[in-house]
Amino acid sequence: MTPTNRSHLIATDIEQSPQAVIAVIGNPNTGKSTLFNLLTGMRQKVANYPGVTVEKRVGELKIGARHFQLIDLPGTYSLAAHSPDERAAIDVLLGRIANMPPPDAVLVVVDATNIKRNLFVATEVLELGIPVVIALNMVDLAAAQNIHVDAAALAKRLDTTVIATIAAASGQNNLEPLKAALSEAVDQKTQKPWALLDDIKHAAEQLADDTNRQFTPQPSGDGETQPVAAYEVQRALIDKGGEAEKRLIAEFGDNLSLRLQTLRDQLSPDQTLAERDAHQRYAYIASTLDGIVQAPSGQLKSSWSERVDQFVSHPILGSLLFVLVMATVFQAVFSWATPMMDLIDAGSSWVTAQVYTALPEGAIASLLADGVVAGVGSVIIFLPQILILFAFIIVLEDSGYMARAAFLMDRSMRWCGLSGHSFVPMLSSFACAVPAIMGTRVIPDTRDRIATIMAAPFMTCSARLPVYALLIAAFIPQQHYVYGLINLQGLVLLGLYLLGIVGGVLTAFLLKRTVLRGSTPTFLMELPPYRTPNIKSVLLRLVERAKAFLIRAGTVIFFVSVVVWSLAYFPRSEILAAEFERQKLAVESSIQVEAEREQAIAQLDNELAAAQMEQSLLGRMGKTIAPLFKPLGWDWKLSAAVIASFPAREVVIAVLGTTYAVGADVDAEDASLRERVRNAAWPDGRKVFTPAIAVGLMVFYALCLQCAATVAIIRRETNSWRWPAFAWFYMTGLGYLGAYACAQLG
Repeated sequence: MTPTNRSHLIATDIEQSPQAVIAVIGNPNTGKSTLFNLLTGMRQKVANYPGVTVEKRVGELKIGARHFQLIDLPGTYSLAAHSPDERAAIDVLLGRIANMPPPDAVLVVVDATNIKRNLFVATEVLELGIPVVIALNMVDLAAAQNIHVDAAALAKRLDTTVIATIAAASGQNNLEPLKAALSEAVDQKTQKPWALLDDIKHAAEQLADDTNRQFTPQPSGDGETQPVAAYEVQRALIDKGGEAEKRLIAEFGDNLSLRLQTLRDQLSPDQTLAERDAHQRYAYIASTLDGIVQAPSGQLKSSWSERVDQFVSHPILGSLLFVLVMATVFQAVFSWATPMMDLIDAGSSWVTAQVYTALPEGAIASLLADGVVAGVGSVIIFLPQILILFAFIIVLEDSGYMARAAFLMDRSMRWCGLSGHSFVPMLSSFACAVPAIMGTRVIPDTRDRIATIMAAPFMTCSARLPVYALLIAAFIPQQHYVYGLINLQGLVLLGLYLLGIVGGVLTAFLLKRTVLRGSTPTFLMELPPYRTPNIKSVLLRLVERAKAFLIRAGTVIFFVSVVVWSLAYFPRSEILAAEFERQKLAVESSIQVEAEREQAIAQLDNELAAAQMEQSLLGRMGKTIAPLFKPLGWDWKLSAAVIASFPAREVVIAVLGTTYAVGADVDAEDASLRERVRNAAWPDGRKVFTPAIAVGLMVFYALCLQCAATVAIIRRETNSWRWPAFAWFYMTGLGYLGAYACAQLG
């Protein structure tokens, strides 16, 4: 956000002033994002913080005639940063984000059912001197557990505003007191800061002043220098080895490191400052809550919740439930999405036909129809599957089950060096690896984060399904077992999914024992209470995911589609065009039945497209590299299709349709394409596709990284080309070896 494009609020009919900024912070699973969605509605957008890969969600809050900008900070348990997400949250609060003003107020969301734990970060925010409003959320769930909090008394003791809220409520009336409190907090401008550890605060202020006088910080990304903040020095003192200390040492050198350690020894010789801070902070919270919170002694959860947890977290019963839930999710993904996918496919075909009708035959019409419409349409067609999968994931997260599934899967993932933090990103990869890799930002340990990023593309995403559907239907017989309950084709599809999972897990296992060697971090997750997801919040998050996916389809895939179209279209042979035009004239004069004549002409058009493809740049590339793929049993046509699908594997069906003279507007269910693929032969009459070659091709697509968007997102998330290059060569090599093994063994 720059001064020239910042939104403005209307103070009067003629007078305008800059829009106030309110940061929203809280522990994970407190309903923070749900509350943010209810406050902002559809007036929100997702972007990245300048210079870093962390995602930010910004929305607009309207209170009467005033407009405020809300920033939804990543969930955190404290201001001790141990991950990029947590570091970004602190940078926003300290005003260290380039071209972004510090917040005018902070909304701290606190779970009323776990108030003692949640107030930890609230007390840290109160030390910053920014006006604070505490949203005491989930008071309905607390009441159901016989937990009652006197919000007015708590506000008096903390000397700040406390508003009881129910984020799960669909109505807006319960949010009006919160809106009014936020408006008043912004007008308050500043709040008297206070500290639990005065000696640490004063030492940090003195060290910050000395550092700013004696040292010149290194230029930041935008070319400006920033003085060190006293609170950041305080965090560096308390959180030894944390992000604050690392950044300060990087900017000011090892001398500062020595001074930090000297101060630590002086301030707390008998225990670490982190231990002292935690003990004193929790002691203060306990005294503050004394007489304010009434809860059943020895029981903070309802008995039914405990009984459910005993079942869900059971090693055997919980695992069976998890398998059942996942089976239901993927069954829904592949069955419920079919009608909408058919509708999108029909719409894409209709638009293609309209383009050819409206424009004269030539390069422009082909570019728009076969390049733009067909290319982007081949991606959009998977939007229903992705939205269904994300809908399930969001509902499972908001209901509280996903945290328990991550806890359960932590036991299974630890042997390969990962923790339960990696579970949700890898699960999301079954829809699309791009948002899954972005989801690794919540993983605190850098090694674990990169290992998860490298493993995520192995999961079978929706883009692989058309290839699987075509080859399974063409070469795997329709055999049934166990009284027809088990289908061989379904078993092959399951095997391909399992192959991707095994490839990802083994990759993480190898990386964590070689270049990313390190101990498996302790997996700590606070299990949220079971609750009913808020429908409005779920829909808003789905719209957000849909927009992100469609932007990808309209940018990366658009570019890739145009490049592939250009390679397949140019150069055009006028001799071939004239010859086929002569044949079409002969057909028109010799075949009297209109239906037969149109069918013959359509076949000639497809054969002309195949002939033009053979002598195009793509065809020549396929023939050039055909010897490289010959050990896999592939001919030049299949080699060309694989080349075209390296940027985006979704285009392989259209390229195969063209090279085998069926037409580019085909899908995996097209019977004529299956028949052409079955009957494709080498010059000596041998079949190109055998069951072994078909299985090898599916293995290749299961293991190979053929997605430009995934490569780009790995580059963005790792800030280096080293990891995406490694991922591409490593996965392509595995795919080649897998296809080679299938061809030779077959």
